[in-house]
Amino acid sequence: MTVVITGARGQDGTLLSRMLTARGRRVIEVGRSGPVDITDRAEVQRLVATECPAEVYLLAAVQHSAQDPPEDRGRLARRSHLVNTLSLQHFAEAILTAGARTRVFYAASSHVFGSHAAPCLDETSPLAPASIYAVTKAAGLLACRAYREQGLFAATGILFNHESPLRRENFVSRKIVRAVARIQRDQSGELVVGSLGSGADWGYAPDYVDAMTRILALDEPAEFVIATGEHHTVAEFCEIAFGMAGLDWQQHVREEPGVLTRRESPRVGDARRLRELTGWQPTVDFPGLVRAMLEAEGVRLIASHRF
Repeated sequence: MTVVITGARGQDGTLLSRMLTARGRRVIEVGRSGPVDITDRAEVQRLVATECPAEVYLLAAVQHSAQDPPEDRGRLARRSHLVNTLSLQHFAEAILTAGARTRVFYAASSHVFGSHAAPCLDETSPLAPASIYAVTKAAGLLACRAYREQGLFAATGILFNHESPLRRENFVSRKIVRAVARIQRDQSGELVVGSLGSGADWGYAPDYVDAMTRILALDEPAEFVIATGEHHTVAEFCEIAFGMAGLDWQQHVREEPGVLTRRESPRVGDARRLRELTGWQPTVDFPGLVRAMLEAEGVRLIASHRF
């Protein structure tokens, strides 16, 4: 079975490629350096016609963390549309034109819900995107709905925050564990965060890519929230991470609101539908996620510390 993964060099793409390769799949990894430009319709058509993939996972995305420096809004909007939305349409049209039975997974985001007042969000929650990233991801989600009406197996995963040792260094989760490693090694230093009260529904990324494969194995395509259903703050993340290293987080962490380039509202996901239809459930809890990231950074864990 041939599988195409876009965004193959990112956290999710790397984990998914490893998982599917271990399952005996032939994986075509598509990244920024090729072998295909996913924003080029003709190149995508040739790839689909030549390889006839059984599955396509669209994980490539233009995404900024809350601590990334600002970018020209016009340039960001254009890049986001090309990668986050138009690439999906290129693959969908190529598959329909070829008459292939390819199944497509599109990675949407909890950001499509915007600043929602509901305590827990599911597939019925209204879309209210409030950023360029969220708007283009919502457009991709809606495009999947339209293509399902045309007979394409186009499933969408609405992914809430998910972390692993492969997370980019500018995201707060990786920033925290790297700071713990540095401070434990040097016995000094500090970590500056934008908001200790901010937080997320944080899950373990390998669990989330497993959910993607389960979604494409279903009889019918649909939309699925992928989340833990638990909210944790940055302060909780710091307390656990520093505590596991035998450090007092309050002696090393400083809050500086100016670090943030945007504010994000807390979002918690309800993955009941995914659990009921696929049997999926997280295998690693929040402390386990923090522990895995610390171990990957070489942090010496204190065996007596339990959460």
